[in-house]
Amino acid sequence: MTVNQLDAEALYTDLLAGVKPLVQPGTALVGVWSGGAWLAERLQRDLGLDGEHGVISSALHRDDFSRRGMSSAEPTRLPFEVDGRHILLIDDVLYTGRTTRAVINELFDFGRPASVTLAVLVDRGGRELPIEAAFCATRIALGAGARLRLARDDAGRFSFDIKESD
Repeated sequence: MTVNQLDAEALYTDLLAGVKPLVQPGTALVGVWSGGAWLAERLQRDLGLDGEHGVISSALHRDDFSRRGMSSAEPTRLPFEVDGRHILLIDDVLYTGRTTRAVINELFDFGRPASVTLAVLVDRGGRELPIEAAFCATRIALGAGARLRLARDDAGRFSFDIKESD
């Protein structure tokens, strides 16, 4: 799939189908702020799961403060007990793995989950850490300078914001 063929709504449908088998009794959805949180919110509803999804921020555990500074991400909100819980971590784009590492560190600040499983909308390759999603709706190759972000309109429909490298 190429960047121009990315249909976020169609990929969301694939993500929904792909995470269904990953959800077991007592699984809690946790979305990585911001795109992953939007996906987790919609998945929670579309899967008919009880309770609320969680939102997790990577801000306090990032390893690039000197370059990026402190982000203005929504603070972590986990409206359930983490200890012993199966966590399905949802993100929009998996790239280097560093954000995933940071949110796992954040998650363990709240307790010790029984398991953590990662599902993403897009895996763009370029991993710098040994992190792999259990499910991804698609894989694409982008240059190191390109940026791919999930966007959401007022009606809740998803699209992608793509900025190619110069």
